[in-house]
Amino acid sequence: MQTNLSYILLFCAIFFIEIGFSQELKSKNVTALSTSKKDSIFNGKKDSLALRKTDTIALDSLKPKETIEDLIVHVAKDYTIQDAKNKTVTLYNEANITYTDIDLKAGIIVVDYKKNTVFAKGIIDSTGYTQRPVFKQGSQESEQDSIIYNLKSKKALIYGLKTKQGEMFTYGEKTKRVNDSTVYIRNIRFTTSEKKVPDYYIATDKAKLVPGKKIIVGTSNLVLADIPTPIFLPFAYFPITETSVSGFLIPAFDTGSSDRGIGFQNGGYYFAISDYMDLTVLGDVYSNGSWGSRISSNYRKRYRFSGSFSLNFENNINGIRGFDNYSKANNFNIRWSHSQDAKASPNSRFTASVNLGSSKFFRESQNQFNVSQTQTNTLSSSINYSKTFVGTPFNMNLTASHQQNTNTEEITMTLPSLTVNMNRVYPFAGKGGVQKTPIQKMGFNYTMQGQYLINTNDDEFFTPKMFETARSGVQHKTGTSTNIKAFKYFTLSPSANYEETWQFDYIQKNYDITDNVVVTDTLRGFKSYREYNAGLSLSTNIYGTFNFKKGRLKTIRHTFRPSVSYSYRPDFKDKYIQQVQQSADATDLLDYTVYDQGIYGAPSSGLSNSIGISLNNVIEAKVAPKDPESDEEDEKITILNNLNFSSSYNIAADSLRWSPVSFSAGTRLFKDKLSVNLSGSMDPYKVNSNGVRINEYNANILRLTNASLTANYSISSADFDKDKKDKQKNNNANNTPDVIGADINPTDRFGEQKGINTEEKDKNKEAKLYRSDIPWSINLAYSTSYTNNGIDGGNIGIHSIMFSGNLELSPKWKMGYSSGYDVKGGAFTFSRFNFTRDLDSWQFNFNWVPFGTNSSYTFFIGVKSSVLSDLKWDKNKPADRRLF
Repeated sequence: MQTNLSYILLFCAIFFIEIGFSQELKSKNVTALSTSKKDSIFNGKKDSLALRKTDTIALDSLKPKETIEDLIVHVAKDYTIQDAKNKTVTLYNEANITYTDIDLKAGIIVVDYKKNTVFAKGIIDSTGYTQRPVFKQGSQESEQDSIIYNLKSKKALIYGLKTKQGEMFTYGEKTKRVNDSTVYIRNIRFTTSEKKVPDYYIATDKAKLVPGKKIIVGTSNLVLADIPTPIFLPFAYFPITETSVSGFLIPAFDTGSSDRGIGFQNGGYYFAISDYMDLTVLGDVYSNGSWGSRISSNYRKRYRFSGSFSLNFENNINGIRGFDNYSKANNFNIRWSHSQDAKASPNSRFTASVNLGSSKFFRESQNQFNVSQTQTNTLSSSINYSKTFVGTPFNMNLTASHQQNTNTEEITMTLPSLTVNMNRVYPFAGKGGVQKTPIQKMGFNYTMQGQYLINTNDDEFFTPKMFETARSGVQHKTGTSTNIKAFKYFTLSPSANYEETWQFDYIQKNYDITDNVVVTDTLRGFKSYREYNAGLSLSTNIYGTFNFKKGRLKTIRHTFRPSVSYSYRPDFKDKYIQQVQQSADATDLLDYTVYDQGIYGAPSSGLSNSIGISLNNVIEAKVAPKDPESDEEDEKITILNNLNFSSSYNIAADSLRWSPVSFSAGTRLFKDKLSVNLSGSMDPYKVNSNGVRINEYNANILRLTNASLTANYSISSADFDKDKKDKQKNNNANNTPDVIGADINPTDRFGEQKGINTEEKDKNKEAKLYRSDIPWSINLAYSTSYTNNGIDGGNIGIHSIMFSGNLELSPKWKMGYSSGYDVKGGAFTFSRFNFTRDLDSWQFNFNWVPFGTNSSYTFFIGVKSSVLSDLKWDKNKPADRRLF
């Protein structure tokens, strides 16, 4: 009986042990733990307080909190061992546990239930130390040799840490994690290099890491290729937040030139105003008193708009005050770019592209990134708002524009220009909009344009004086037209147009007897005049086809489009003409109209009763594929894009009835690699000794008065690569080579042309030691012009050759160039060379303008990452910019 009782007791003991501690584990188990000091099952002593009625809230507050807040899910590839005595679970090979927001993967993981800890390490095999622990909590992730993590206190002790915070990689021998926001590290290395053996790193004995926010370190040393450098920092602070933060921008030391002395460039402060806008304030200062400042801002609202703004101001001083060579100039430049997302408003759009300022800004600037801007002779701006009125044929366009010639310093502005258009309407169309008869095809359109025009110069720009000569006016235009099928193959198109012009300023001329001059006064007031004209045109298309039976050339088609037009316009100026005495002779009168200096000019003068003639030609060909048995379709190519001639004959004129003959031609050859365009005009009449046309025909019928020829040719190594030919084919048709060169920032640490993202393209490139590819490209442009005034003979105006290209010496080495040769002047034009070397985590860039007034160079080597963008060395020799 005692034996049976002993067996029963033993069985019960084993049963409870099996339930509490020992259960057969499979490869995946779920374990819920309670870490209360005493379990109610083993607490036989009754608490008298438990029998009393007590407030449940107070009772809950006194109840010990459980350390484990959630289920622990664990899995291992090979095996899972549970030690019931020591309360541990061991996972081996590709082990993984998840707990709340923690995800831990390693070769070996040991969970200790008594100490509430998790220990993880890698596995040593024939390949080395593998399956290193990877600890992930939320968005933070780290890799280490081993880790001990306390589930209760959330503290950790880590050996051989490797983690990435933003762009920064952190390596540490021993790391102590105090909580989620504080980590202390010993013998730490910081780098942005992604290599196993970093190109460089910043070494320090101790550091404090706040994940996702900052890294604070003590005395640090820069190490390049595992070689310590003599560069030390007493302390350092690295922001590693996901969003932009405000901070100082370290200036670059500039040795400058003999004119301005030494100084500092591009120092300032960056303001991270919000997620939608930032602000950068930079400044330059030199020992001779010259200084400059730049304010720039970028803004973006997703699905609404985006843009950038910059304001540059420079106070340039040359020479020494009191000497004859002393000069001083204040220059500025304003740029603004704004674009609206198409989804923001489908019926209205606002855009801006502003580039205005002092005409000499780019030529005299001491800190100008874009060297090629010195070759630009014009500045232009446009701010535009357009709106379509849904359900009506009307639309509106409001524009403020600016045109500036930096050579003559003349400026033209419209503030603003308002245009209202009515799309063509067909009031006589049949039911459902059917247009069959000429009456039903008759359409009407209307346009109203109002302008406020300002003509000024650099000296009067942004002063009240520039408004004194401003002109304004409104012009209304309406017309109607239709078309009639005539003689089966011809199209007859009659049209009629009416214009009415309103001007809010006019002139009045008076003869000043004292000075014997004509004085012109500009008066404010409303004046208007009206014009109309009518016309008729007859056109057709004639096709000529030539078929070939042999060879790949199958067909040549010539399309000939002749057109004859007739127009009539009365002489409107005659009734508005006024006369004023212009000399002491009372009979010496000058004809003028009050509209002569108006924004839309004076009414048309002279009776026009003319016949116009135009001839248009296009020649195309169809070529069979190289393989006759292939399924490819015949290729259509254009031999001659256009060959056009036009002229007119004025029946009402008493002399010089023929107008000059204008011509133009264009073609693309060698699979659209070569583009050739020719244009010009020929005059049938002679000129006198003063160069004025007279009513006598030339002996050679037509005299070439002017002509221009341009040719562009581009070729690259990809054209000889069969695999890339198809990809390049579609891009060549509309690709006009940039022979001047794209905008390049001389101090740009990436050394790349704007708009070209080469980082992703070059990331996976590998250099080959045998039969390696060397990509290259060449762009050529030829331009020449010819003029003949009929007196001095022909004269060649422009005659130049421009060339540019790129050469990729290796996947990491690149060279770019752009230059030209003036055949007429016998000298090279603006030339520029740039060399870049991708040093993985570093970048080298050298830009060089070897000769000319803009002779200069810039050298840069620095870290690519924006976190350590101040870890750089740059040197520049700016152009010798004299003030004139």
